[in-house]
Amino acid sequence: MVMVTAEIVGADGRTGNLSASPTRAAVILPWERPDSSGSDATRASEARLAEAIGLAASIGLVVVHSAIVKLRERRPSTLLGEGQAATQGAELAAHDVAVVIVDAALSPVQQRNLERTWNCKVIDRTGLILDIFGERAATREGTLQVELAHLEYQRSRLVRSWTHLERQRGGFGFLGGPGETQIEADRRLILERIVRLKKELEQVRRTRGLHRTARRRVPFPVVALVGYTNAGKSSLFNAMTGAEVAARDQLFATLDPTMRGLRLPSGRRVILSDTVGFISELPMELVAAFRATLEEVAEADVILHVRDIAHPDSAAQRADVIAVLEGMARDNTLGEDWPSRTIEVLNKADLLGGVAEVPARTGTVAVSAITGEGLPALLAAIDSRIAAGMETADYEIAPEDGARLAWLYEHGEVVGRQDGDAAIHVTVRLLPADRARFERRE
Repeated sequence: MVMVTAEIVGADGRTGNLSASPTRAAVILPWERPDSSGSDATRASEARLAEAIGLAASIGLVVVHSAIVKLRERRPSTLLGEGQAATQGAELAAHDVAVVIVDAALSPVQQRNLERTWNCKVIDRTGLILDIFGERAATREGTLQVELAHLEYQRSRLVRSWTHLERQRGGFGFLGGPGETQIEADRRLILERIVRLKKELEQVRRTRGLHRTARRRVPFPVVALVGYTNAGKSSLFNAMTGAEVAARDQLFATLDPTMRGLRLPSGRRVILSDTVGFISELPMELVAAFRATLEEVAEADVILHVRDIAHPDSAAQRADVIAVLEGMARDNTLGEDWPSRTIEVLNKADLLGGVAEVPARTGTVAVSAITGEGLPALLAAIDSRIAAGMETADYEIAPEDGARLAWLYEHGEVVGRQDGDAAIHVTVRLLPADRARFERRE
């Protein structure tokens, strides 16, 4: 049993430590029947509940009660119906629950009313994911991004209806002038901190941009891993590169992008990038805050969409990831050609009995990051995808110009060579960026 100090955002936007002992939690999934269009038909309520329980467990909460509550209509005051809220309240009291996770988006009023009804802390899906991100972020960029997202979320919790936020306060220190209400002071302090964080993040992003510019000068193709959280991206990253990135059977085990060099079967070198996992209904605060992380995907020459093919909800998870990528394409963060740069990697084939048991489809490669089965085929597929974007060029190299000849061998694929007394004729396949760079050297 994990001992944690959970910091949870309450209905008033404030955080607080629940306990230094295991925190007893409940997960409640308000479930609406899929509409006639079938947009949610692929996501079973049981799978969604299991995912929410996994999210809660990933920060050490001990889930002692879970329930799926079917909604006939959404109540503005509590989301759930009056009878449903009372029934769940009795269960929560019987299980001595300290925090309830409602796997839906709650308005501040709904969150406050449920806390009063159930007499315990209540958080929604956004608040839970923010807490997970806050606990996991390790780099300076990651912690800044999470704090910014957290403050944006807290700001929405500060609403007019709180009586304790309507009290006036005197003018002392930095907390506000005469007649300033608590809600005004809180909102002002949050906004000031948000402004500072955005400036710091902009500096971090400029630094990341300089790193990307330096990589373009090398330049090596970039291969980015994307996929639903816990699809096995970090395990695959380690298997392909020999790195030791933390890889756990846990939702959101990776938050900060990691990069390593990788040599393909052709001898071509690429940079492999491991990124944060996606999830259904990812809070918009986090989509915006983790823009710099997603930029690694936008810059990639090849995108590996890693799927947990053994997961019962794999098809719905695939749809969630594609929805995020399509959204990035619509706002010009990701080029519209992203499907032609994407290889679908069907991971965890070992759980289905091996690669041979996974149905083959065009544009997909079945692998097992744990056993290594299918990895040679994946590397070959990456090689082939990169080669498809290469251009063939012919150059005359002076025999004494060994440096330029070596550069072509290092950055391209030499497919023909004729040595003469006056010149060496080389036919080479190069990426467009490499060709432009080489020709600028002439």
